[in-house]
Amino acid sequence: MVTIIDADKAVLGRLGTVVAKRLLNGEEIAIVNSEKAIITGKKPMLKNLYKHRREQGTYRKGPFFPRMPDRFVKRTIRGMIPYQSSHGRTAFRRLKCYIGVPTEFQGKTIETIDVAKREPANYMTIEEITRFLGAKF
Repeated sequence: MVTIIDADKAVLGRLGTVVAKRLLNGEEIAIVNSEKAIITGKKPMLKNLYKHRREQGTYRKGPFFPRMPDRFVKRTIRGMIPYQSSHGRTAFRRLKCYIGVPTEFQGKTIETIDVAKREPANYMTIEEITRFLGAKF
């Protein structure tokens, strides 16, 4: 049984910690509307931060930072899991992220994380950040 979580208006860090704990406990999770999650902070600061993360390293060796919103959210949650150990790798495989709501999940019960839901004064959506980085979706 897959747990479907809606990331709409959810703070990405708070959502990620809850999801990471549940993945490590053996739950299978699908995150929908990943492009509508938010990151708190002022827009110029966030743009500079993620532009720097995207440009650091080399094109051959990495580190590679994704542009697409679903991969962006998955990469963020990967940082909260010990993915280099076998337990963490199996937990990370149980995570699926989607842009929008796929047809297979329409009509099913979608859970929201109440701890992650809040509207701060300054924030950017994942969609705004990834389009700034060059995503086309």
